[in-house]
Amino acid sequence: MVKIIGIVGSPKKDSNTSYLVETALKSAKSAGADTDIINLGSVNIEPCVACDICKAMGECGIEDDISEILEIMMESDGMIIGSPVYFGSVTSQLKILIDRSRPLRGSFRLKNKVCGAIAVGGSRNGGQESTISVIHDFLLIHDAIIVGDGAPMAHYGGTGVGDTKIDEIGIETSQNLGKRVTELAMRLNYD
Repeated sequence: MVKIIGIVGSPKKDSNTSYLVETALKSAKSAGADTDIINLGSVNIEPCVACDICKAMGECGIEDDISEILEIMMESDGMIIGSPVYFGSVTSQLKILIDRSRPLRGSFRLKNKVCGAIAVGGSRNGGQESTISVIHDFLLIHDAIIVGDGAPMAHYGGTGVGDTKIDEIGIETSQNLGKRVTELAMRLNYD
């Protein structure tokens, strides 16, 4: 069984973003994956201070929850990363994770993980694509494999707007993304 984790970049515990990431994980579970979720708004992570300890030692020198999160990321077969749109980009919580993932980059420990992105904006064209692009750039730099939400939409990933519990397009694209991440992770792990 493959392990797919969801990472919620929202500072809020019960957010529109967490709803869509959970929706994607339910779809992943239905497709045969074991799932877990990390809510960055509920953990203690500090910003990178550019000390370069990670470059010299292979792990971060700041003592907080990042080591445990990075370990979970490494142990997964795939990830679904979601963020609300904050001024056309990801939240500061997700940016901290991106910056603090540098210890994994040196030996490409996220290489070939199957990943997808979800973004939630205040309007249908409210910066979701630019936010997803930031997540995709992060994953490409780690040499991960990126999938979109697949047919019938086949776009960049899950895209929600407003109250995601009633956003049919956001729900559908997130369900499709969870299924696609799981299907490809299974093919890579079992073929």
